[in-house]
Amino acid sequence: MAAVVVASAVMTALAGCGPAPWDDPTASPTSSASTGVPTPVPNDLSTGSTQRTLTAGAVTATVDYWSDLSMDKWTASAIKPVTLSLTTTVTPDDGQKVYLQRVTMIAVPSSTSGPLTALDAQTDTATVSPGYLVLSPYSYSQTFRIGQVPDETVSVAVQFTYDFLVQATPTSTDYAKQATSDTLTIAIAG
Repeated sequence: MAAVVVASAVMTALAGCGPAPWDDPTASPTSSASTGVPTPVPNDLSTGSTQRTLTAGAVTATVDYWSDLSMDKWTASAIKPVTLSLTTTVTPDDGQKVYLQRVTMIAVPSSTSGPLTALDAQTDTATVSPGYLVLSPYSYSQTFRIGQVPDETVSVAVQFTYDFLVQATPTSTDYAKQATSDTLTIAIAG
């Protein structure tokens, strides 16, 4: 009998507690702002490298990006290298070649309040005509360097633009221009 009374008292006490927060659909989740934990900055090179597939008309480019500078050394004052390696395919593949005419990189630093002034554009223009052959298995590799950014920078948006020339036919000296772009967001170490 005493056990029944104790069990009844425990059940009554628990019933007064209300539903658990995870069972209450009206309960709002705790935000990182209220807990004081900063929102993490996205970093496309957080694993050391990333690969992207880009389309420019009939051209599909596969681009690998990486940095030889470890992410903890990507500080505001450091010279920050980004290396890329690119190959392409063309559809339909009738035997025509694909050439890379130009690559442009623009780095745009951002603070917690938004984008800051972009750094000067860096361009690699082909020194041979009609451009660098990039149809697989041939590839293009280059390292661009991001210079000093303001001390309040938390990330850098690295914008790449690729200009390709595609032969009209395998024996043609006529070319179609195709362009595509890509952006990496890379965190700056505090």
